[in-house]
Amino acid sequence: MAIRLKFWGVRGSIACATPQHMKYGGNTSCIEVEAGDYRFVMDAGTGIRSYGNSFLQSGAKCSHLLLTHTHWDHINGFPFFVPAYNPEYAIHIMAGHLKSRGDEGIQDILSTQMHNPMFPVPLEAMQAKLRFEDFDAGDSFSLPSDITVKTAPLNHPNGATGYRVEHEGAAICYVTDTEHIPGTLDENILGLIEGADLVIYDSTYTEEEFPAKVGWGHSTWNQGMRLCRAANVKRMAIFHHDPEHDDAFMDKLAVEAEAAWEGNFVCREGMELTIE
Repeated sequence: MAIRLKFWGVRGSIACATPQHMKYGGNTSCIEVEAGDYRFVMDAGTGIRSYGNSFLQSGAKCSHLLLTHTHWDHINGFPFFVPAYNPEYAIHIMAGHLKSRGDEGIQDILSTQMHNPMFPVPLEAMQAKLRFEDFDAGDSFSLPSDITVKTAPLNHPNGATGYRVEHEGAAICYVTDTEHIPGTLDENILGLIEGADLVIYDSTYTEEEFPAKVGWGHSTWNQGMRLCRAANVKRMAIFHHDPEHDDAFMDKLAVEAEAAWEGNFVCREGMELTIE
């Protein structure tokens, strides 16, 4: 096994728990990655609550949390991340969209969302060994177990970071949230995803919906497919489902996307993949 993934949250914008959202899932962005003997997580949407409970059972005592950005749907599960309250754990939290802005860093942002009167428990109640690090999107760094992480800036209001994770010859990329410019291919994304085994791509809108949502910071599966095919990517996971896209809608979208390219598939909450 080179890289194992589990999707703990695949929804965008806001969590939605209805009978019509059960098949694909209602929790917001959170993806577990395991490579070698190290497991970490990308984004802290509402899906991180369940991931945290699973992590407690794993026996591991340290991990990383890599954040694409700090809009609510990507951080509002963080106050419910149970390992962060346990002094036996060490969590290294990283973000790439704040350093160059010269304003608050990632620790400030996560603390602010837990201030009264928005949340009853402050960040200081988290007794784990928390390390907060701001980097510049475009930087590369290493994680334990010989994991290489490369990053790139994405086109999103207030900024966002795309990630490429490499281990033992396998490569997966996490590219959300980002807005494309029709008729062009984002060079930052192309460089990040070139030759990857899997790209998890922001597919919030359909091509028909996109024109009315310009400026909102999201893309379509069709544009993700264009990027992936141009960059010789093997497979693309359609991700960050709009709350208005219920199971019936996503079933139809899956049929259309898979017919367009055999590398396309729609991710579902709880789905596990192994990349070798």
